[in-house]
Amino acid sequence: MSNKITASHILIKSQEKAIEIKNKLNSGKSFEELAKENSLCPSKKRGGNLGTFSRGQMVREFENAAFKLKKGEISEPVKTQFGWHIIKRTN
Repeated sequence: MSNKITASHILIKSQEKAIEIKNKLNSGKSFEELAKENSLCPSKKRGGNLGTFSRGQMVREFENAAFKLKKGEISEPVKTQFGWHIIKRTN
């Protein structure tokens, strides 16, 4: 099991909006474009790219979801104290 991954995310305040964005992703919309348009995180300027990180660097709920993904996979909305995240593993 890898202990470093590269991932992007879209951070949203509400579960409803997160589900709406996940549905757009499921219908083929660009993750990077949706991140730029909707994310509350400064990473939105980079299409949501968070870079490479190790276990222990992110909040637990986010980390657990991110490390379960396979390369190219996009998570269901994940709740943390910051809001709702949709995570895409890029490596």
